[in-house]
Amino acid sequence: MAQMTMIQAITDALRTELKNDENVLVFGEDVGNNGGVFRATEGLQKEFGEDRVFDTPLAESGIGGLAVGLSLEGFRPVPEIQFFGFVYEVMDSISGQLARMRFRSGGKYSAPVTIRSPFGGGVHTPEMHADSLEGLMAAQPGLKVVIPSSPYDAKGLLISSIRDNDPVIFLEHMKLYRSFRQEVPEEEYTIPLGKAEVKREGKDLTIIAYGAMVHESLKAAEELEKENYSVEVIDLRTIQPLDIETIIASVEKTGRVVVVQEAQKQAGIAANVVAEVNERAILSLEAPVLRVFAPDTIFPFSQAETVWLPNAKDIIVTAKKVLTF
Repeated sequence: MAQMTMIQAITDALRTELKNDENVLVFGEDVGNNGGVFRATEGLQKEFGEDRVFDTPLAESGIGGLAVGLSLEGFRPVPEIQFFGFVYEVMDSISGQLARMRFRSGGKYSAPVTIRSPFGGGVHTPEMHADSLEGLMAAQPGLKVVIPSSPYDAKGLLISSIRDNDPVIFLEHMKLYRSFRQEVPEEEYTIPLGKAEVKREGKDLTIIAYGAMVHESLKAAEELEKENYSVEVIDLRTIQPLDIETIIASVEKTGRVVVVQEAQKQAGIAANVVAEVNERAILSLEAPVLRVFAPDTIFPFSQAETVWLPNAKDIIVTAKKVLTF
């Protein structure tokens, strides 16, 4: 075991799979000699060579097209989109090609591509860098969408994603990259995709979250405990497909639910989670299911970011509405 930040855990996962499978290729803008803008690929080109870890031009559409072609030729590409706000340049490769490759070819071809990309607020990036666009990905059939909230999960989930024979969008919240360390096994391990984790057990309320909002939800749960409320917190980890079984088991136990996302109300996947809960467990509910989210505006400039982003206080206010209904 070693104390790792999330960025170190991601590098470790990439190194593990580059060693395990010679068909794994890592490429993107500045990922080679420079080690990536966040140093997620630091040292990998030196260790594995320029044929397997290499820089691309500043052209996301080219990165996506290259991933499609390489996957058809038997490679297992792990491209990096430098910031997820630039995914619009890659949408045809993702939604028009990778997501439907298995279906289109009647199972003859698959697309074992893992697209890594940082996203998320709280670090005061320029425009187009922090947007929560995971809802766009989750709405595309044929894709899996993974968002880890800790170094341990990041390593295990990334190894599972790279080994998956279908396309995975692997989103890394920038605020979590170096904000804390965690014990992470130095040997390889996997965490199954599509499986949520109960981060904290409780009996009065279920809070369902993902990414950085897991940590805000845990803070809120600790504060609510001081008022004698027992709060369960679920980290979705994979937002497509959802782990319905874990969600519903918790809802049937607590009878009250709050769903938290950093994305705007109209974006993200909270509405989908609410719909699943209402369809499957409405007779178990003691109160309406409420959401915590950001306002329906374009992601703000840096000065307004802290006011705009949801936080533990917002979660507590919403939780109390549900708890006292």
